[in-house]
Amino acid sequence: MTAAAAPLDPLLLATARLSTFAGPTGLTNATGFFFRRGERLYVVSSRHVFIDEPTGHHPDRLEIELHPDPDNLAESIGLSVLLYRDGLANWRQGRDDGSEIDVALLEIDPAALPADGALAAFTPEHLPGAGDAIGIGEPLLIPGFPLGFHDGLHHVPVVRQGSVASPYGWRFQGRGCFLTDARTHRGISGAPVVVRSPGRGALPWLLVGIHSSRLDMGDRDQVADESLGLNAAWYPGILLTLTDADAAQDAPGAVDTACVPLPA
Repeated sequence: MTAAAAPLDPLLLATARLSTFAGPTGLTNATGFFFRRGERLYVVSSRHVFIDEPTGHHPDRLEIELHPDPDNLAESIGLSVLLYRDGLANWRQGRDDGSEIDVALLEIDPAALPADGALAAFTPEHLPGAGDAIGIGEPLLIPGFPLGFHDGLHHVPVVRQGSVASPYGWRFQGRGCFLTDARTHRGISGAPVVVRSPGRGALPWLLVGIHSSRLDMGDRDQVADESLGLNAAWYPGILLTLTDADAAQDAPGAVDTACVPLPA
């Protein structure tokens, strides 16, 4: 006999599998998560999922996997969202005075969502505040879709464990990010980086970062030296700027947003 299934942690329903397309051609798989501010809902991921100039990655469409029936997670649908309209990006990205920020978000039309779908979302109340101390070595989780791997029956992500690897709240090497020590792979870009926080209602997690990419030493001896196993995670305060231009002063380091033209 198999044990009765435990209730699904809403963190898994706040994290979504993303696929990028150029016309009908599939390009990449990635991870995103839902962020709600007031009545508006967004999907958040890494900027390089939406566009990556160095690799020539220029998708024009994003597909978000959703659960239309909360009682049957084996059923899923793909919500297709255009990335550009009238030659300009539908999505928003951030900059600061140190560098580009590898975070972008795209607003989702509520009318396009399943009426009774299973979906959870972070809100501004899930962002760290003055009373949230995040220490060195703090355990954290990164749910996502490494190399596209996931529970293909129930369409939910897997979860990697990690820890805070640089002083939280400090800008690592002058950029708006901190380091995590976790085993990650391609496909997990854009994942939420969280620590458990039981006092936050139905989604009992604190959103401490947005996973970007692995870090490594450019001059590492590929034979003698192992990979560092470190990753960059951007501070989530940028989400306040990207969802409300008037909130820019509340998002440390975020000073600008940009509309990106459709690549030629």
